[in-house]
Parts: sequence; structure tokens; C-alpha cells
Amino acid sequence: MNSKEMEQIIIERYKQDEDTMILVFAQWCVNHGLDAVELYARAYPYQVSNGRLLEALALTAPKNEAGDIDDATVLQVLSLFGNEELAFVVSEEIDRRPRMR
Repeated sequence: MNSKEMEQIIIERYKQDEDTMILVFAQWCVNHGLDAVELYARAYPYQVSNGRLLEALALTAPKNEAGDIDDATVLQVLSLFGNEELAFVVSEEIDRRPRMR
């Protein structure tokens, strides 16, 4: 395999991993009754709509059928891909939840 082919494989794997990150975020939003598009727009107000996010939302499961996604997991995944602004918005939403005592 030449370096160009290797580079292409690495790029494809990164895109697949990034798509997984987007899906985790989208499903977390569905699970918590949040609008993923609105949260994304708060984090990145100067970007136009994110087509990949819309595609991921189409793949999400209804809240009652979805597995739980821990808050720490979504924050770690977002940070791993450099989405610090979105992680901050997610943190704000987590902090808004009523605390169980």
C-alpha cells in the first residue's frame, strides 16, 4: 500500500469516527429531550446548518428505545474531536437539570 492509499484510509476512518461522535451527541440530545440543532447553533452561531448532524438525527432511536448515554461519555467524545464549544453548551444543559437529592 502506498502512502496516498494509507492517507485515504486514515481520512476515512477519522470521518467514520467523527460520524459516530455526531451520532452520540444527537442521541444524547434525543434522550434528554433537547434540540441538537439548537445546541449546535448556540455553540457555533456563525456556521450554517450542519448536514452531518441532520443525517445523524435521522438515525437516532426514539428516547424510549435508546440506550442511555452517560453525560461524561458525550462530553469526552466531543472533547476528543475538539468540539470544546459544543461540550461547553452540553455542560450548561447538564447543569440546568434539577438535582436529585
